[in-house]
Amino acid sequence: MRVRAGAYEPSSVIAFLALATLIGSSLAGCGGVVSSSAEAASVTPSTIALSPPAPPPPTMPAPVITVPAAALPPPEPVRIAATPLDVPLVAVGTRDGEETKRIQQRLLDLGFWVQSVNGDYGVTTSQAVMAFQKYMGLPATAEVDEATASLLTVADMRANGSATGGTLIEVDKDRQLMFIIRDGLTVWTINVSTGSGIPFKERDKTEWGKWIQGDAQTPDGIFLVDREREKGWHGGDLGDIYRPKFFNGGIALHGSYEVPNYPASHGCVRMSTAAMDMIWKDDIAPIGMTVWVHSSTPAA
Repeated sequence: MRVRAGAYEPSSVIAFLALATLIGSSLAGCGGVVSSSAEAASVTPSTIALSPPAPPPPTMPAPVITVPAAALPPPEPVRIAATPLDVPLVAVGTRDGEETKRIQQRLLDLGFWVQSVNGDYGVTTSQAVMAFQKYMGLPATAEVDEATASLLTVADMRANGSATGGTLIEVDKDRQLMFIIRDGLTVWTINVSTGSGIPFKERDKTEWGKWIQGDAQTPDGIFLVDREREKGWHGGDLGDIYRPKFFNGGIALHGSYEVPNYPASHGCVRMSTAAMDMIWKDDIAPIGMTVWVHSSTPAA
């Protein structure tokens, strides 16, 4: 069949219309059906927003576990070894003689001050024996009995105070002992008598008609020697004291003829006059020297 120019076959028209309908229906958007190709051209294509990739979960730092350092032990006083005796000491009581010379030397070796090694059982020997007995927890009789002789024989350490360092004078009121400490080492241990703690009321020895009262305390604390009287006996308001070194108001280290085995003073720290002479001679308590007074060893 021949077709003239400008003429259409009916079947061709029908095919064209079907094809246009099919194309229009394929341009349907999410908002409805586009009715014509012109309208389809005017619709902006939808844009699908893509979310950025999710960040990786945060990485937590490893927990820091702090292990507490082991507690350091409290410092200890410096202790010096002593050698036990091969030949046991004999209980001499208070007798003079060669065995007493051995006891005097042994006391010195263990750090208990004695004026001389001469065999005479005098004041400084009895005071040193009393100091040793107090230190070892024995009855302070000032006599060398069997228990005292035995402990003197087997002792393997020199006496020491509670201070862990420094140069000072330590007064232990519980044991009624004084320790002379130099650069942390206890040089000497001396028998003393501190305040009785008993209230008193007495006449002032320096002013007629005046009375003095107090409670006879030797207060705990750390003090400095700030006054002294070098020559002989000093007439105080409560009596004579020998070559005093004051460290807390009217409270002093001083010599006395009476130094019992218990607290008996008005508040001062009594020792024998010979021991006080040694303190002066060896310049152990100059002005500015620290004096530590305590009732018991402080808890760690």
